[in-house]
Amino acid sequence: MNSTKTFAITKTVAPILLGTAIYAFGLLYFIIPNQLMEGGVTGITILLNYAFQIPIFLTTLILNLPLFFLGWKILGGKQIAYTGVGIGALSFFLWLFERMIKSGWIVPFTTQNDFILASLYAGVTLGAGLGIVFRFGGTTGGVDIIARICGRNFGWSMGQVILSIDIIIIGASLLYIPREQILYTLVAVFISSRVIDFIQEGAYAAKAFTIISDHAPEIADLITVEMDRGVTLIPAIGAYSKQAKHMVYCVVSRQEIRRLSQLVKSVDPRAFVIINDVHDVHGEGFRET
Repeated sequence: MNSTKTFAITKTVAPILLGTAIYAFGLLYFIIPNQLMEGGVTGITILLNYAFQIPIFLTTLILNLPLFFLGWKILGGKQIAYTGVGIGALSFFLWLFERMIKSGWIVPFTTQNDFILASLYAGVTLGAGLGIVFRFGGTTGGVDIIARICGRNFGWSMGQVILSIDIIIIGASLLYIPREQILYTLVAVFISSRVIDFIQEGAYAAKAFTIISDHAPEIADLITVEMDRGVTLIPAIGAYSKQAKHMVYCVVSRQEIRRLSQLVKSVDPRAFVIINDVHDVHGEGFRET
């Protein structure tokens, strides 16, 4: 294996290791000490821990390995190669942090009257960990593998499969933890999902302008000169008038939204303007890859 390929693999594996470490820490520092829950296979491991005190790292490995090999056989090695890394790393970090907690090197956050704080920090920590793992092409196994198999063989939506399994697991947890903890768990799950989206889509967000105007060339020239932004003219035909015209497409930072809007109005006050969110922008004038 040449050095370039080794470096490329390392650039992917290292963030997955970091993400699984953060995720494992969040589980053992916030979730379990406060009897909160989590979805997926991780939720099953937490339930087994609550019911029978089985170490989480052990059940994580035992439950995920069959799913990993099943996914390898059905989906192929390329699709889930980094999932294997995620499963192994998660089990290792869960074992490591459990040992550190038992040794007194880490004191988990435990509360009796401020579970909202625990659920908020749990959501941020778990979301940050999973977001990093997902962003670099890995997963922590479990339900994700099942969802991919169901999507490939039955055409089911991955989101629907994951949501259905999560509902069943969190519902079953009512046998072992109070209803209030389930409600706090939902807060953590919501926060986690938002953090995952934030990391997946990129911390930098921009706005895309689609401008429909009879004066599109003049608007494009003005944006280029006044704002030094790249502009694309897209040929279009009015459905009602059947007249040929151009649409202007341009991506700007949030700070430039008002300025661009004013430039458009100065040329054509009747221009039809559509503004969309754009995430993770690469290229000249934005983040370089």
